[in-house]
Amino acid sequence: MTTPSEPGDGRPDPGLSVIMSERRQLINVAYRLLGSLAEAEDVVQETYARWYAMSRRQQESIESPGAWLTRVAGRICLDLLGSARVRRESYVGEWVPEPLPDHTEWVNGQGAGTVDPADRVTLDESINMAFLVVLESMTPAERVAFILHDVFRYSFAEVAEIVGRTPLACRQLAFSARRRVRASQTPSAPAARHAGLVRDFKQAWEAKDIAALVGLLDPDATMIADGGGLVSAALHPVEGGEQVARYVLALAERAPDLTLLERTVNGRPGLVAQHNGVTMTVAAFDVAGDRIIRIWAVRNPDKLGSWPVAGSGH
Repeated sequence: MTTPSEPGDGRPDPGLSVIMSERRQLINVAYRLLGSLAEAEDVVQETYARWYAMSRRQQESIESPGAWLTRVAGRICLDLLGSARVRRESYVGEWVPEPLPDHTEWVNGQGAGTVDPADRVTLDESINMAFLVVLESMTPAERVAFILHDVFRYSFAEVAEIVGRTPLACRQLAFSARRRVRASQTPSAPAARHAGLVRDFKQAWEAKDIAALVGLLDPDATMIADGGGLVSAALHPVEGGEQVARYVLALAERAPDLTLLERTVNGRPGLVAQHNGVTMTVAAFDVAGDRIIRIWAVRNPDKLGSWPVAGSGH
């Protein structure tokens, strides 16, 4: 996104660096609220457009530009979440949040052309796929209150200005959201164990070893594939470890020339499937103990724009 370096009266804008320094924070907030980097970027662009639509006098009257930008971005996200719920109800197949690559992939890869390195999303626990999926179960107001207060540490008074409710009501929203998160949580495996299971899964998939795959999957494992209606994918979750293993092997049979790569997906070990150097599928994994309990496979090309082509990553 380009923004004016000078206001309309032609004078240098001494506050430009301060205003633009908020961009990364806004991207981080908007992605967690929306689960879509493309939508997050649109929100930030619209937020800055509203700032620069004001006169210099109006801008100077705002005591905290950063708080103003966050308030505006939060309100735009709240509106979008309401309309997104309607859109996702009519989405063909299952909707999965947009997966994000590791920073090194982003810097060197195709995504670097669309996302400024300074605007990259910070990959922490509030960005892993399991967490983002839980957020999808919340009401828009719950999601905004929870993310802004619990993740970004805004006060309930500040959240109230965005959500349009009292601070007490926002506290209750965050409490309800927190309860949803706790109810969905499973003990996470150590990073090394998680990576090892993903690596073993990759090798078993490549070897078409169904017994090995079943052994890596929890008996109640679930796989959700998001094709966006444009790319063939399971319209409903695949449930059961053996069923998931068979589904995965069927995919391997239909596309024998796919290259599987171990990559970081939303801060955790995952897999990327490429065909002729183009990323076709990004898979995120949820692990509990010694088994894989959930797989999210994103095939919708609209959600894979940040992923590099072959040879551009590490």
